[in-house]
Amino acid sequence: MTATKVEEANSSEGSPVPAGIIGKRHLQIFLLFLGMTISYGLRVSMSVAIVAMTDNSTTANPNFETFEWNSGTKALILSSFFWGYTITQIPAGYLAGIWSAQRLLSMGIFVCGLLTLVVPFGSYHGSWISVCICRVGMGLCQGCLLPCAQTLIAKWAPPNERARLGTWAYAGGQFGTVVTMPISGLLAGSVIGWPSIFYIFGSIAIIWAIVFFFYGSDSPGLHPSISHAEKLYIEGSLGILPGTLPKNKLEKSTTPWKEIFTSAPMWSLIIVHCGQNWGYWMLLTEMPTYMKKVLKFNIEESGSTTALPYLANWLLSFPVSWLSDFALQKGVSRGTSRKVSNTIAHWGPGLALLSLCFVPTNNGNQILPVMILVISVGLNAGALCGFQINHIDLSPNYAGTMMSITNCIASVVAILAPLIVGEIVYDEEDQHLWHIVFYISAFIYFVGNLVFIIFGKAEIQWWNDPKEVKARKERKLHGNHEMGSQKHI
Repeated sequence: MTATKVEEANSSEGSPVPAGIIGKRHLQIFLLFLGMTISYGLRVSMSVAIVAMTDNSTTANPNFETFEWNSGTKALILSSFFWGYTITQIPAGYLAGIWSAQRLLSMGIFVCGLLTLVVPFGSYHGSWISVCICRVGMGLCQGCLLPCAQTLIAKWAPPNERARLGTWAYAGGQFGTVVTMPISGLLAGSVIGWPSIFYIFGSIAIIWAIVFFFYGSDSPGLHPSISHAEKLYIEGSLGILPGTLPKNKLEKSTTPWKEIFTSAPMWSLIIVHCGQNWGYWMLLTEMPTYMKKVLKFNIEESGSTTALPYLANWLLSFPVSWLSDFALQKGVSRGTSRKVSNTIAHWGPGLALLSLCFVPTNNGNQILPVMILVISVGLNAGALCGFQINHIDLSPNYAGTMMSITNCIASVVAILAPLIVGEIVYDEEDQHLWHIVFYISAFIYFVGNLVFIIFGKAEIQWWNDPKEVKARKERKLHGNHEMGSQKHI
């Protein structure tokens, strides 16, 4: 759609909604923010709970059963979520495009909440295998989270608000970590013990899923009470003429799988997403153990202190996203903005982890290592308006499918991270073994972002348009027929 047509549409239907006015798009983003918060809370609560589940001295009520799980078993439990999470990524992205991202997400988190409630029962009456089964099921349900969120953001966020609104939605993951870590630590150390972690967070997830099922919407065109002015503003900014809003569902045959998998910018996203998942989930799953075993925090302190880096990450995500959109308004190219943001997000934490290897922790020094971890995780906020939102830059139509692909492959890395750390750090109190993990993580951060800088792009790819894909295939087929005819002659 040309700029002239958009202007004509706007002038004939009224002025578009100013960007600063609160509207239905902001409500949808807020609901996604809460969904992210709760979903990440369900994931990361186990990182704190497992400390209390294996150490009876961490709770005020010693009557709760504890389990003799070694570091390898604990690593399996922590990684088992991603076994299921990886499997459903691509199917969820496909369903989000051809069916309903809003309904799929609602149902996924609803069942995930139910499985969370079952974890204590499985622990008592089964074994660590029962806990793994619950975690795998939770992962299967949450596989729809990022593909559905990406699909919904692509339909609700105007391009000039994309970094801010996308960051607001995705920042729920960091906020969920911030609130879950200390709350889980307090619950684990209280008289109601570690089972309460799963009962409380599971119940909250079920409530959110019901609310989002009734108040969420797949697109402005399908929302029952959006104002005409806001609908026109969003559609016009996305290049959609009034009265021509496409249905939410894409045709099943239009997904350009070959074009997506042969795209260099897409592969740069896959690689940088793998680097992100290694660093993010390595720290998220292992930091409570590092805090307790190396830095000698107790369970309540460990949960609260572990949350500090993610509080910094959440707080920094807002000025970073604002600066990203502001840079675009000042003429900085979208590609440069994305790459600068992502460089801060990956090379900054990489350098911080390297510096952590040179800080002694065996003399009671706790403040400096914690400050370094705060810097490392805090700077990672730039990834939200770096590679993560870049999926929508490349293809608004298939952003959910693309996210499902990159997150599926990156989830394999998230599975491997705690398992590899468990093998390397066979003695959890040996800081030198942790240094090996930090060196590896810094290297992965560096390489992943370097690939994104070299091969990443931020322009809409030609295969985003189903008609163009179909036309090229027809021209190619027609050309092959002509060559065959000439050969025959």
